Amino acid sequence: MTDDVETMVEERLAVFDDEPDLNDWVEVMCGAAMAVLGIFHLIQPGELVDPDVMRWFAAAVVAAGAVWAGHGLKDMAVKEVRRSIAILDMSEKDDGPDHGLIRDVLLNPQAYSDFLLESYAAAWEDGIITEEELEELRSFQEILGITDEDAAEMNLEAAVKSASKDGEITEEEEAALKKAAKKAKKDGEKVVKDAKKNVKKGK
Repeated sequence: MTDDVETMVEERLAVFDDEPDLNDWVEVMCGAAMAVLGIFHLIQPGELVDPDVMRWFAAAVVAAGAVWAGHGLKDMAVKEVRRSIAILDMSEKDDGPDHGLIRDVLLNPQAYSDFLLESYAAAWEDGIITEEELEELRSFQEILGITDEDAAEMNLEAAVKSASKDGEITEEEEAALKKAAKKAKKDGEKVVKDAKKNVKKGK
């Protein structure tokens, strides 16, 4: 396991680090030692105290040691399971493309096209679209398998809606429309003219 993966696993497990507990190995070893000591005194109670009392005491020590050792083993098992789940979850996420998503895109192309169009519209909400927003939209486009031509037309459509929503098209908006039209291989002057005509109709 590489250092980066190990670090990511540890970060995911860090949420469990606040559990108050002794070192697991100390619990197991001390519990085992208590159990062995108890078993010994069950067999050889000695003459220090009454043999029956010593056997009862030894039985209690065996039980306490078994519980202590079992608790340590349980903690180790739980931590190993958590670690395995974290590693498995990471391996599943890195295991190539999401074929379920690909199938959904192929079966519902219009829904994903509408999603990208809405994303362009959201990016144009403030009247401009930045390079960072365009880069993000391009990544959506590539994931959804939408062509550059279709994406450019979506961008133009969203730009026209954004420029027309306040009932007036400013010079800055005209420039943005012409730029978007050029990318969509459309006549910028005609796009601006049509947009202004639609704005007048809407008034």
